[in-house]
Amino acid sequence: MDLQARKIHFVQEFLRLNNESIISKFEQILHSEKKKMYSENFSPMSLSDFNQIIENSEEDAANGRVKEIHELDKDIDSWT
Repeated sequence: MDLQARKIHFVQEFLRLNNESIISKFEQILHSEKKKMYSENFSPMSLSDFNQIIENSEEDAANGRVKEIHELDKDIDSWT
């Protein structure tokens, strides 16, 4: 069974539950696992990395490698 089918099956089973205690446990597991996943995938940026990003951004602005807000709005409108 592929992941999409497993998720559909899980949701169907979940919707049949009438036990609030079990639903609460699922909520706790979901929140805990999401928090763990986010903390594993994200790490704080070093100060030197942060400063480098600022320097690169200032250089981009000085060399005209920026977009005006109305240009960005047009780009965003074209995404849909």
